[in-house]
Amino acid sequence: MTTFEGLGIDERLIRATTELGYVNPTAIQEQAIPVLLSGTTDFIGLAQTGTGKTAAFGLPLLHIIDAAAKYPQALVVCPTRELCMQIVKEVELFKKYMTGISVVAVYGGASIGLQIRDLKRGVQIIVATPGRLIDLIERKAINLEQIKYVVLDEADEMLNMGFQDDIEFILKNTPQRDSTWLFSATMPPEIRKVSKRYMKDPKEVTVGKVNMANKSIDHQYYLTTAQHRYETLKRIIDFNPGIYGIIFTRTKIDAQEISERLTREGYDIDALHGDLTQGQRDKVMGQFRDKSLQLLIATDVAARGIDVQGITHVINYELPDDVEIYTHRSGRTGRAGLQGICISIVHAKESYKLKQIERINNSQFHKLDIPSGKDVCRKQFFAFMEKLLSADISHGDYETYVPMLAEKFADVSKEDVLKRVAAMEFDRFLKYYENAEDLNLRDKGRREPSERGRDRDRGDRNDRGRSREQSSGSRDGRSERSSGGYSRLFVNLGTKDGFYKASFLQYILDMSDLKKESLGRIDMKDMNSWIEIDKSAAQQMVRALDGKNYKGRRIRMNDADSGGKR
Repeated sequence: MTTFEGLGIDERLIRATTELGYVNPTAIQEQAIPVLLSGTTDFIGLAQTGTGKTAAFGLPLLHIIDAAAKYPQALVVCPTRELCMQIVKEVELFKKYMTGISVVAVYGGASIGLQIRDLKRGVQIIVATPGRLIDLIERKAINLEQIKYVVLDEADEMLNMGFQDDIEFILKNTPQRDSTWLFSATMPPEIRKVSKRYMKDPKEVTVGKVNMANKSIDHQYYLTTAQHRYETLKRIIDFNPGIYGIIFTRTKIDAQEISERLTREGYDIDALHGDLTQGQRDKVMGQFRDKSLQLLIATDVAARGIDVQGITHVINYELPDDVEIYTHRSGRTGRAGLQGICISIVHAKESYKLKQIERINNSQFHKLDIPSGKDVCRKQFFAFMEKLLSADISHGDYETYVPMLAEKFADVSKEDVLKRVAAMEFDRFLKYYENAEDLNLRDKGRREPSERGRDRDRGDRNDRGRSREQSSGSRDGRSERSSGGYSRLFVNLGTKDGFYKASFLQYILDMSDLKKESLGRIDMKDMNSWIEIDKSAAQQMVRALDGKNYKGRRIRMNDADSGGKR
């Protein structure tokens, strides 16, 4: 079995990794590090989140950096502040026994003056988010002309967030680089285009299959009705007493509403969404990392770059539209070889999405019954008993109080004492679940997603036919639904703005605080898009987007029949 020593890295790095408990490299580390140590080979590494990509590029960078040269030699670009800070933290640990090498993080939401001061002190490795880096370039506060190595980490996430132009701008401003290293969980066409344009004969390494889900994750789903989603979520949380996880919602308003409801009902939870200031976001993340919060509820946009160890569960309150988003969501758990669980709450009409995710990710979903009220109470009771039996009584002067307790409970049987303890702990649960209804969607004819390879019956074909009819438009570009209760809006945003369909959907929903149910078909072109939307919500969306700015460009949105023709 390969060791870090066998990869040929500096002995001082081996000392540091050994102290950190790193003995055998992960698959991506084993294949990437020997290639990157040359410093002259362009590289593409495709591997899931949580497989050790930071060490895969961080250790080679530290090995080949010239500590005596006090100017920027390596640039690591990543999508979010959190990931930026996480990379710097790990690189600092790796270089524990290497003197003279300085690493600086530059990101938005912090004092740019302090970051400029840190850069002027002399730095070899810069870890940056695209926006703040470009700000520093335009202020002439940073010189990238001597950068030899550029690392693009979480490249697919950066493209999802609309950073394609920024990435290309950064690559154009590092003309002397010897090599470019690109790491990504998925490989959308946009990344392939960037690699062809700015990389020369890159060595490509794929760990597992592209888009393939982490094998350390158990993918589960519960089938229920749309109106029972919240109760199902609550029951899943109650059925997993030791849960430490992230709940994903489509919109920030859903995240806030669910967070407030669960908080009122006594759960340790907070929301992470786009309306938070950086200070509020840091506070929430700090509480989640130190486990003052048991649960974090977040939108996909807000959760990007979160890297927290020990997450046991990821819960999809609703399935995302894009398979890549599901891959990133589920990748928050099952990290560093640990086991994790990804749970999806699914409505009957969303079953086709499960089949799609299962097929593309090469993963199998397991359908579970939503626990009954009695199941929840039983699980909580067993968890309490384990907690009671494992309680540490060695540090308190409890012997002093035992005689008083014995006297007080002299006329009370052992069974009654246990009943009273259970009543104090479980009274709320027992009352709440006393007459709990069955939340499962009972459909004997429904098939498991894993049966996708078998022959479909006539009903399945009819369902697919109906689905095609609903999603396809008529010859004049309008779907059948738009002639009913739908309006059709034009907006001057498209794929050239760095949007995928899923990220565009998330953007317009976040901006307008609307739910996906109000939308119909979305037709995206290079520079423009057409959106079907419930007539009652159309003006809300227009008010939310029309006249706003996106990456320096003024957004124009209006009724497609009154302007913005194709």
